[in-house]
Amino acid sequence: MTNLTKYEMETVVNYNTAEQTATVYTRDKSVMRKLDRLVADYPDTYKLINQTDIDKTYSMPKTYVNYRKPRVLSDKQREQARQRMSKLNSSDN
Repeated sequence: MTNLTKYEMETVVNYNTAEQTATVYTRDKSVMRKLDRLVADYPDTYKLINQTDIDKTYSMPKTYVNYRKPRVLSDKQREQARQRMSKLNSSDN
């Protein structure tokens, strides 16, 4: 397998308004692992349509492409999360 630079490990999502599917082309191994899991778990929804030794192309409903606004936590929520993590970490020891 070819070693790619971080710049070459791209992911391209392509869709248009006329079609119901989106195509995802990727050279990023972490994206491939996530999409491979989705293909295995939901074969009727996610499909691997092409692959080479350095990239893979997937197909999925374009409604599954998601844009989210950043999560904003208040100081109180941040403190509660910190306490939960502190409690979890102390119970591991």
